[in-house]
Amino acid sequence: MKKNVFVKETKFKGIEKNPSLLGFGCMRFPTQSKDQPEIDEKQALKMIDYAYQHGVNYFDTAYPYHHGLSETFIGQALKKYPRDTFYLATKMPTWLIVSLDDARRIFYEQLEKCQVDYFDFYLCHALNRSNYKTYQIPGVMDFLYQMKKEGKIRHLGFSFHDTPEILNEIIHAFKWDFVQLQLNYLDWEFQDAKTQYKIVKEYGVPCIVMEPVRGGLLASLSDKSKAYLLDKNPDVSIASWAIRYAASKPNVLVVLSGMSNEEQTKDNIRTMSDFKPVKQDEQTVIDRALKVFLESNAVPCTGCSYCMPCPEGVDIPELLRIYNRYMITKSKMDFKREYERLEECKRANLCVSCGECMSLCPQKINIPKLMQDISNLYQEISNS
Repeated sequence: MKKNVFVKETKFKGIEKNPSLLGFGCMRFPTQSKDQPEIDEKQALKMIDYAYQHGVNYFDTAYPYHHGLSETFIGQALKKYPRDTFYLATKMPTWLIVSLDDARRIFYEQLEKCQVDYFDFYLCHALNRSNYKTYQIPGVMDFLYQMKKEGKIRHLGFSFHDTPEILNEIIHAFKWDFVQLQLNYLDWEFQDAKTQYKIVKEYGVPCIVMEPVRGGLLASLSDKSKAYLLDKNPDVSIASWAIRYAASKPNVLVVLSGMSNEEQTKDNIRTMSDFKPVKQDEQTVIDRALKVFLESNAVPCTGCSYCMPCPEGVDIPELLRIYNRYMITKSKMDFKREYERLEECKRANLCVSCGECMSLCPQKINIPKLMQDISNLYQEISNS
């Protein structure tokens, strides 16, 4: 295996040996068709093999990714490699746990699906104000601690979507080895990732970064924003600025990227093979580009699809993607064309404002209002 991808020399408490700074997120594999979760295994396998051969050794999946198919695929994809040459992370689906039996059953199911005897990093998934007390159900955390004692979990942590106040509460409620945060140069201030990062650092455990490119949002900036970055360095991708920003934080152990094609995989590896932390003059450029981007009023959707399926069939992530593109480009023609490519049964006008999606959205986006805005915008453009 080639070892091109950068590994931090920093010694993190409780981490015996650091994994690659770039981690492969397994939520956005290429699929066989646009609207289906089935993974294009041939393409995805090429991406996994290329990443592994170039030093990426951290792979992050979860129980619901690709409607439950991600764990099975990554288990098969990594099976040909020696178990001690890669780190595998997956997550307990918090919303499905109502008893100790649920936790036990799902954990052993995950081991079987991933075809491993242990998980290097195991997370309580997507903790927030309303759900973290799931782990106060009698026996659940004791079970996870026992799995760690037996070596079936090497490091126990959680991923988080809420306010710093709630993070501080959760991080002191149990014993953790690491925390996974949404951290990028938009959310550093926008969702106060700065304070969240500080809380994790002061607790004394490393941070694993998710959504460094904000679901692709920070790879598709407005033309004016891109110009600032390209003027500074025309030889690197727009996405690479976001990856490097997150990786430059001293207490970051791994930066996850949910790669969905070979081009993204190769670009990330180029970025992290010759990794250089962001310098002050580069940070100034990022700040300028972000200021211009925020003026476009883009919706902070990461495309995670936690809001799906919609009871009415509305394709929320795709509609927000189309709307964001319009907010950045202001092209009415492109918006109308993309909107009309959607089947009528998936369009914004079908939203009944039930609010179910809002309760599931990690970004706390007012989705029903936006569906109304999108529907109105389409009618306005169509009638003009």
